[in-house]
Amino acid sequence: MIRTRLHEPAESVQEMYLGIALHLAMPEQKERMTWVKKFYDLLSRLEVTMATPTLSNARKPYHQLSSCFIDTVPDSLEGIYRSIDNFAMVRGFKGVAGGVIRWMKLVNDTAVAVDQLGMRQGAVAVYLDVWHKDLPEFLQLRTNNGDDRMKAHDIFPSVCYPDLFWKMAKEDLNQPWYLFCPNEIMTIKGYCLEDYYGEEWEKRYHDCVNDTRLSKRSISIKDIVRLVLRSAVETGTPFTFNRDTVNRANPNAHQGIIYCSNLCTEIAQNMAAIETVSTEIRTEEGDTVVVKTVRPGDFVVCNLASLSLGHLPLEDEEQIKEKVSTVVRALDNVIDLNFYPLPFAQITNQRYRSIGLGVSGYHHALAIRNIRWESEEHLRFVDRVFEQINYAAIEASADLAKEKGRYEYFEGSDWQTGAYFGKRGYTSPEWNRLAAKVAENGMRNAYLLAIAPTSSTSIIAGTTAGTDPVMKRFFLEEKKGAMLPRVAPALSDKTFWLYKDAYTLDQKWSIRAAGTRQLHIDQSQSLNLYITNEFTMRQVLDLYLLAWECGVKTVYYVRSKSLEVEECESCAS
Repeated sequence: MIRTRLHEPAESVQEMYLGIALHLAMPEQKERMTWVKKFYDLLSRLEVTMATPTLSNARKPYHQLSSCFIDTVPDSLEGIYRSIDNFAMVRGFKGVAGGVIRWMKLVNDTAVAVDQLGMRQGAVAVYLDVWHKDLPEFLQLRTNNGDDRMKAHDIFPSVCYPDLFWKMAKEDLNQPWYLFCPNEIMTIKGYCLEDYYGEEWEKRYHDCVNDTRLSKRSISIKDIVRLVLRSAVETGTPFTFNRDTVNRANPNAHQGIIYCSNLCTEIAQNMAAIETVSTEIRTEEGDTVVVKTVRPGDFVVCNLASLSLGHLPLEDEEQIKEKVSTVVRALDNVIDLNFYPLPFAQITNQRYRSIGLGVSGYHHALAIRNIRWESEEHLRFVDRVFEQINYAAIEASADLAKEKGRYEYFEGSDWQTGAYFGKRGYTSPEWNRLAAKVAENGMRNAYLLAIAPTSSTSIIAGTTAGTDPVMKRFFLEEKKGAMLPRVAPALSDKTFWLYKDAYTLDQKWSIRAAGTRQLHIDQSQSLNLYITNEFTMRQVLDLYLLAWECGVKTVYYVRSKSLEVEECESCAS
């Protein structure tokens, strides 16, 4: 039973799921009640969990159903303050009032002040290129030492890395790395370095290094790595965004570039800054008005849901296809049902119709199948399951495209040309048949898969969070000021030893599994690394290098824990 703050009955859990199902089925013109039942069955059986905003806001007049929004900030005062205004609008509060650090303090204060009337705390991640001149100061945003005026403790810093940085870090840490002012590059060179990736980016980076007109900061790669790792160990951040890896796999590269990710590092979609085209003074009905014409850019919206792997019959391909097809339809309906606080968000969401189908219960699914985390069997299992999910999601989107129409930018995409399938080695007869179907029908959604952390929704589903291993077999977790007991699902004498604690696992197996999954995920995944005080800085760096070598697009938190002697769980009585 869900109760009000006065502890009065509001609705039962089943009524909540029915209300959500009815809401999500509103766009269906044919067999609406059939889809209501299908949505309800998936939700009530805990086989799928919708994102927290969907659970909270579906069936309400203010039905903002998406999890997060991603804005691209142009290098101008007008663009910076417009971005802050947009952020305040997204969070439901308008008018909150020398370098990126001081600007981020404004964003930090906005995130704290705007919290949807206490329902959901505001949070902001800021991504900065590893070649940016303010990088050293940026990497100390959340640390406890130094000038507090240069801190933004509520911002989640993230760093974007090109392949070249990791190549040089692997070869020789003593090599110099150069930091630039992006505005200076644009003014003198006539291009924006951040608008490129891969070989073209490397060519232009070296061009900037050799141009004596540009001021630059020289710092060894070792010193940058030290700053990154020191912050990671102390604060868990910065998050990692491997931009070249992300953009090589972008199925919609014909329409733009992916500059960064979101707060949880699982979103990877085309982005573009909002730009003012013209400003005109007019007289309308006797009043003088100022009319601005604005190019909307790409303002990314996250539409998320997660398959509960521990509750699903993963060996039954037909059932998985049917359940994936149902949740893809539900997420597509979210796009049409959503309340949009900004027109820019609505335009981008309806042009690309991007969704983020993810998973929870990953460790749960391994344990009940007697699969050890640190095993080759784990890698084979995850390869099969995620290829199966990806196939089902693509087929579902192609079927929806035939029924309701394809997304606006399908023509010229990797979906349309078939390059999406070739890049991933999908060459079997079954995959070739699907590629032909996609070419004929189109795709309803530009992006399909993204694995969010699912920390809160996994509690509802009674399963493990995202693709993370369990913290412990049983522990207390703080949520909104309350302590919740967490027990590994289906814990028994058979599964006990299969639930190895996150901090005692060899993290290389987690990274290898993430690399295996990444092939089948068109966006990204929230990958956490778990370390103890026995880790050296070199060992942590080796984990980052391994992630890059395995084709992992992003790394979320580095969660550190003191190595301490604890009571043995197997001996405790």
